Amino acid sequence: MTPSKWERLRTEAANPETRDIDTLPIDDIVQLMTSDARHALDAVQAARDAISRAVQVLVDALQSGGRIVLVGAGTSGRLGVLEAAEMPPTFGVDPRTIVAIMAGGRSAVHQAKEGVEDDRAAGDRALAQLRPRKHDVVIGVSASGVTPFVQGALARARRAGVHAIGVTCSSGSDMRDLVDVLVELDVGPEVIAGSTRLKAGTATKLALNLLTTSAMIRIGKTYGNLMVDVQANSAKLRDRGTRIVSAVTHLAHGESLRLLRRAKWSVKTAIVMHERRLTYDGAKTRLRAAGGSIRRALEKD
Repeated sequence: MTPSKWERLRTEAANPETRDIDTLPIDDIVQLMTSDARHALDAVQAARDAISRAVQVLVDALQSGGRIVLVGAGTSGRLGVLEAAEMPPTFGVDPRTIVAIMAGGRSAVHQAKEGVEDDRAAGDRALAQLRPRKHDVVIGVSASGVTPFVQGALARARRAGVHAIGVTCSSGSDMRDLVDVLVELDVGPEVIAGSTRLKAGTATKLALNLLTTSAMIRIGKTYGNLMVDVQANSAKLRDRGTRIVSAVTHLAHGESLRLLRRAKWSVKTAIVMHERRLTYDGAKTRLRAAGGSIRRALEKD
């Protein structure tokens, strides 16, 4: 009989601490799961060096006009979709700059499609359809590290000559041979054996947050800890934009709101208009010359 390729994986192992979890009262189940979830943060902290190297790869790509492509299946794929979807409103990036590929297509985001993750050729084709270019970066996300769909996409990335990053919760993954940087999150066995939507999913979400947010900070999408590239296209985000303008310029709320309207709801432009005493067009020109960095745009000539 052929040995199971999953049997050796830590993500599939049975957790001895939760062997009798089905006999416990609710309070004890919740306490056990809460304690176990702490391993997710420990795993991310242990992978700091790899995450930092991966962030630099992303920064180089974005500064060269490249795209970030997240590829995954199941929970890993959905986390990639979530990450890509939240970048435009938070950091004002073009939706085509950070995109996600989900095994099984868009419908698989909302309803599980079993078996689609096993199609390596489909992962290859899905990435090929995006016509990867040399400055792009592909991030393959696979808790097990053996997902064929993800490996197919990473293999295509390798053939296309683009950089690749792997994020996995399985140490010693074969993904290492397909990526430039491998982020290994050793979370250990799940509370429910094999249910990687639990702490493996939590650790993966944390790692993706670190990768994308750190890269956005480094390319000037924040001013201090303020999201100055926020897209003010809802009442909540317009209010946040107004408060950010007030925090930097020290203008009253009403004045900040009027300034933001004159700046066509661009927080960066509004701040530069006020701080450098410029018109809308003048502020936009200064920001372009500063490569979009508000800190450089505010420096004295």
